[in-house]
Amino acid sequence: MPDFHAIARELGPRPSGQPRPVSGGCIHDSYRWGEWFIKTNSAHHADPFRAEAEGLRALAAVGTIRVPVVLGHGLTGDTAWLALEALDLASSGDEAALGEQLAALHASTADVFGFPHDNYLGSTPQPNHPTASWPGFFRDQRIGHVCRLLRRQGNVIPESDAFLEVLPQLLPADPPASLLHGDLWAGNKGFLSDGTPVLFDPAVYHGDAETDLAMTRLFGGFGPRFYQAYRHHRPAPDDEATLHGLYNLHHLLNHALLFGGGYLAQARGVMRRYL
Repeated sequence: MPDFHAIARELGPRPSGQPRPVSGGCIHDSYRWGEWFIKTNSAHHADPFRAEAEGLRALAAVGTIRVPVVLGHGLTGDTAWLALEALDLASSGDEAALGEQLAALHASTADVFGFPHDNYLGSTPQPNHPTASWPGFFRDQRIGHVCRLLRRQGNVIPESDAFLEVLPQLLPADPPASLLHGDLWAGNKGFLSDGTPVLFDPAVYHGDAETDLAMTRLFGGFGPRFYQAYRHHRPAPDDEATLHGLYNLHHLLNHALLFGGGYLAQARGVMRRYL
């Protein structure tokens, strides 16, 4: 059991009652303590918690879409922890508002692609070295990076070298460098009781906004009102289907790295399709 009293000393006046285990931490242990939601894990998760807090703060700073307030993070003994505002979330709510607010988030742009600091996609280290070229950034720091990690696991992808050679020609040369959630599947969204959308567990960076839209379609869970509202502000590119297939390849490769199963075969099929 984590030393909650030591954590509370870092956060300020402690809530009443006692911490109780709750779901919602994925690979972490999670607890609700009054108005605090606390995720804990072993010490080597301190940097992922740092990156998650940094990503939430970056999204919050834009002010377009609700995210949990970061209360603090740190290392107490051999326990890494992240404390967030506790929110009671439902799986359904105002999908149109979510689409409009995501479009507003994507209107926040930078001069280069990437992010000031590296972070994580799930538990996979994610490089974000600021880069002027979007095709170069996505090839080297997304697809190429995960292919290298897979190779270290012993999963060599025969198609990868040829695919990485042609990939820049398939991508837009200079899309706006939008601030992205970075891991926008249905499990990372929720809604307050009044329908207000909330996003969490980001893997933020600046990139082509279509990467977020592609992820929403990979596993489903986003309704037509979401897409109608988003596309009202940001129309779909002519090559939407092609781009989404390329961008979701990154997530298929990452799932192959983390979970194995049939994801590697799916990823190889995508590469062969574009070759």
